[in-house]
Amino acid sequence: MQPSSTGASVVTPDALTQPSPHTGSAACTQPSPRTQPAGRTRPLPGTTAADRLRPGQSAFRRANLALFAAGIATFVLLYSTQGLLPILSADLDLTPGQASWTASAATLGLALALLPASALSDRYGRTAVMTASVLAASVLALALPFAPDLATLVVLRALQGAALAGLPATAMAYLAEEVHPSALASAMGLYVAGNSIGGMGGRLLSGWVAAGFGWRWGLAASAALALLAVLAFRLLIPAARHFTPAPVDARALARTVGRHLRNPLLVRLYALGLLFMAVFGAVYNTVGYRLIAAPFQLPESVAASIFVVYLVGTGTSAAAGRLCGRLGRRGALYVAIGVTAAGLLLSLTDSLVCALLGLVLITAGFFAGHATASSAVGRTATEGRAQASALYLIAYYLGNSLGGTLGADAYHSTGWSGAAAVGLVAMTVAAAVTLYATRQAHTARRTVPAVR
Repeated sequence: MQPSSTGASVVTPDALTQPSPHTGSAACTQPSPRTQPAGRTRPLPGTTAADRLRPGQSAFRRANLALFAAGIATFVLLYSTQGLLPILSADLDLTPGQASWTASAATLGLALALLPASALSDRYGRTAVMTASVLAASVLALALPFAPDLATLVVLRALQGAALAGLPATAMAYLAEEVHPSALASAMGLYVAGNSIGGMGGRLLSGWVAAGFGWRWGLAASAALALLAVLAFRLLIPAARHFTPAPVDARALARTVGRHLRNPLLVRLYALGLLFMAVFGAVYNTVGYRLIAAPFQLPESVAASIFVVYLVGTGTSAAAGRLCGRLGRRGALYVAIGVTAAGLLLSLTDSLVCALLGLVLITAGFFAGHATASSAVGRTATEGRAQASALYLIAYYLGNSLGGTLGADAYHSTGWSGAAAVGLVAMTVAAAVTLYATRQAHTARRTVPAVR
């Protein structure tokens, strides 16, 4: 089956994670940003590839800035509650597990809506779906500060996550269609930068404001920033000139997805994405609780600032590419698993320095492992790469929801050792998956000469 018959266009995983592995995994897979649109690759009458946006053009700058703003809006909203979970617990008398659902519900909603959102963009257009996505999510964000109880807040967050899926499922398809291939990498890089800044900024802004004025004002601040970014996006985004609508072939999409789920190597990569993200969710949903409690007892504003450590991922995503070049994909995964596990073990001490160093190692290991696994998806899938990548993203965000909730429940039961144990179990399973893949590869190499 040709890629164009798979039924929907879906963004590759590089676009949807922050910091992005896109800049760091080239040594493993030589990836290039790609989407596989269903029947829309032909430009409109009178346009050619030469008509696509290039550096130096006003429209190119506008497109870059628009997608940068959209990335900020998306990830400010997606992670707006993660930085204020301890404050939510104190104000609403919630356990960490209960409060964590305000974060997990959003990523769960996004994961479930990725494929449908990409199909809508095939039918109704890139800019229409992107605008509707971030605007609907921002409107829902305005309602969050008025949520009377946890149940309402969780439902609104799930709806918000589902609404947000329209932008990351569409943005890179827009860039791939409208920007000249020679300028595509720089355009994608700026979009990913917006994702990264939004992901960190959403956590920091809501946490800092909530520390001074309460969680409702923290969420209101995130909503205000997102609305400003949405306004900038809408004012700047150039009209699509190389898009033509096409009906979505649901049966073809289902067949492609089914083939990917029957591919053992892809399934292992999906499992690794889920397991690494489960560690990340478990740690970052609970680290704020730990820092404000004994023996550290840091102020809430300082504890909220811990998300600055997230920037470590930028460097380690890049280092993952070089690591793959030296050790191969499985070697890089073993290193990532080991670094993450070492960070979890180091974080168990009651020393603040060791706890922070452990968090740095956990973050570094997570991004290195995620960069390696996600970049391998495109290389492994010989057809329907966009759908293969979408399935990875679904597993990735499901891992965030699962790990975040389990880690918070474990923290409530046994303290930080419980949250760390969730992460160590996930890394043990990841090591087993990688070891199994190594043995399978060795077996295949031994049997090839016999077949010949």
